[in-house]
Amino acid sequence: MITKELIQRNIVLFSSPTGEFSHDPFVSEHWLVFIVSGFSEVFSPAGVIAHPAGTLGLVRKNQLVKTVKKPDGEKPFRSISVCIDQQTLEKFSAEYDIKADGIYVGEPNLQIENDEFMKAYFNSLMPYFSQPEKLTPILAQIKTVEIIEMLLHKPALKNFLFDFSEPYKIDLETYMNRYFSYNVPITQFAQLTGRSISSFKRDFTKTFDTTPEKWLQKRRLEMAYFLISQKSKKPSEVYLEVGFENLSHFSAAFKKEFGVNASKV
Repeated sequence: MITKELIQRNIVLFSSPTGEFSHDPFVSEHWLVFIVSGFSEVFSPAGVIAHPAGTLGLVRKNQLVKTVKKPDGEKPFRSISVCIDQQTLEKFSAEYDIKADGIYVGEPNLQIENDEFMKAYFNSLMPYFSQPEKLTPILAQIKTVEIIEMLLHKPALKNFLFDFSEPYKIDLETYMNRYFSYNVPITQFAQLTGRSISSFKRDFTKTFDTTPEKWLQKRRLEMAYFLISQKSKKPSEVYLEVGFENLSHFSAAFKKEFGVNASKV
């Protein structure tokens, strides 16, 4: 699979001519993502959100997002993403006296109406796919500020963008049972649950009576066993889904845990 990605400060132009691919990153900043062609699926505990071509999605910072991106027939997957980072938002807030009314409590992943103004904005970025050298850092910064102003035309998004509060300490057992299949470092799980790494490990041992590393591997393998034995999925279909980085590591861990090869279940 050949992919092409242009990153210029806050603007990411991405294209993948063939194949399906996925990633489940820790999202540390807000992102506005426009699907140019192909489609993507965003997986969350609330369900799957489909994003076909022409869809515009706003993703909130400080969360885990598992995404599968696919071409549509002969049309490759292509997207334009704008990172709306906190540093830029804080500067914008100070300059224009824009502040959140309170802590944002809405959905972390939103679909935004792709109206005429949004279409014009993203059309202005399309030429940079073929002439990336012309997307200078200054232009990228200007385009980021422009989209912030455009999003503020929707008053409900002010708290989404300008709530700068840190994640508060949340229930560890509920969170980990919901997000265990996301392949991210322990340090990020700590941040997402509102804890320092030492506090996270201490609370984790108290809650689960084992270390995070041991619990995560066992929980992921149990889910894999269920998907293979009850849902008739193949090991090659589930190892990424449950949070393993590669098939060989998954296969060895599965054999050690259950005494049988995953392909024989």
